[in-house]
Amino acid sequence: MARMSDCLFCKIIAGQVPASIVYQDETLVVIKDINPQAPLHVLIIPRTHIPTLNDLSPADDALVGTMFRRAAALAKESGYHERGYRTVFNTSREAGQSVFHIHLHLLAGRALTWPPG
Repeated sequence: MARMSDCLFCKIIAGQVPASIVYQDETLVVIKDINPQAPLHVLIIPRTHIPTLNDLSPADDALVGTMFRRAAALAKESGYHERGYRTVFNTSREAGQSVFHIHLHLLAGRALTWPPG
């Protein structure tokens, strides 16, 4: 798995930077967002370093599917699957991506407005 030495998420995955890990397996690490925007706000991060969605290839299709399935499972485990939850990928700076290692936000536990802003 490729790692980038200056990537915050790669450092978290490697155990070099502390984080509140809520789930991990051989493919993903899930951490609590340090600036939560909802009662449940976690980041689903692949162990493989991929900077943005623009860098995905067809070989990553299963990985992205795994990320969404993990989001649904976490929402269900937290009791939000029927109330509703939001999943968000931010891609590049204008969309709000601040760490250039793809990650899926899972937000739940409050009414979420549209458009998101």
